[in-house]
Amino acid sequence: MMLTLIVNPTAGNGYAQKVAEQLRTELEKRGVPHRFCYTERPGHATELAQQAAVQEDCTAVLSVGGDGTAYEVACGLMNTGKPLGMIPAGTGNDFIKTTKTPKDPLEALTFILEHTARPIDIGRLNDRMFLNVCGTGFDVMVLDFAESAKKYARGLLPYMIGLIRAIFHYAPVHVQLEIDGKPMEQDALVCTIANGRFIGGGIPICPAADPGDGLLDLLIVQNVPRRRIVRYLPALMSGKLLTLPISKHLRCKKIKLVAPGMRLNVDGEIFTMGEADFAVLPGQLMLYW
Repeated sequence: MMLTLIVNPTAGNGYAQKVAEQLRTELEKRGVPHRFCYTERPGHATELAQQAAVQEDCTAVLSVGGDGTAYEVACGLMNTGKPLGMIPAGTGNDFIKTTKTPKDPLEALTFILEHTARPIDIGRLNDRMFLNVCGTGFDVMVLDFAESAKKYARGLLPYMIGLIRAIFHYAPVHVQLEIDGKPMEQDALVCTIANGRFIGGGIPICPAADPGDGLLDLLIVQNVPRRRIVRYLPALMSGKLLTLPISKHLRCKKIKLVAPGMRLNVDGEIFTMGEADFAVLPGQLMLYW
């Protein structure tokens, strides 16, 4: 076994760098052959993963960072047969919460060493991929505000700050959808397309999502007056959003979403676009999960 560990040294405000040293010590103690690679720019983890995938002695590639690092490594490993293992060392670490991988980095390493990788679905959005969750509406505003809060807070706290600020600045999004060929139109508080279950450092936005079922989960929460948003926050935080009468939950293979000038969250990154075509790519990645 030869492990390639791809580390984003800036993830978690430098926490990933400390985790990497702990992993090095543990791997040396266990006698596991390994090599470390460190990212230097956006997209670099994908390049490093592609290079690792063609090395015959590489048996698995581990991402050491947050959701962004895991996403980039996954992009480099798709359809290569080389498995991905995720070591949580970022701020949110949302996608890993959908899996059985432990939250503690050293326990996550043990999990990877003791388990066999299994196929997992990947989502496609236009010409790019996503691992976890995409969406537009209230949650995007939360993420926008949370990003600035990450400068002084970690874990769930930046997202809680973003949540509070978003309540006072929110405006609904009018979306036109085509779901496996069937049209739908809605003024939405939230419109989420999910492969994973969690956003915002652990908020269970779509707790029924299964990244191994060959389907995407679509959650639409109809618009409500701003004063009523607070009423639904406990359901959002506890994973009961799907039970509310203002929510629609569907499973599908393809979704077309149209909303001029929409701000779209794609695995924690925000993009502006007018049209988004989603599809599920079943079993395209091998993952320890």
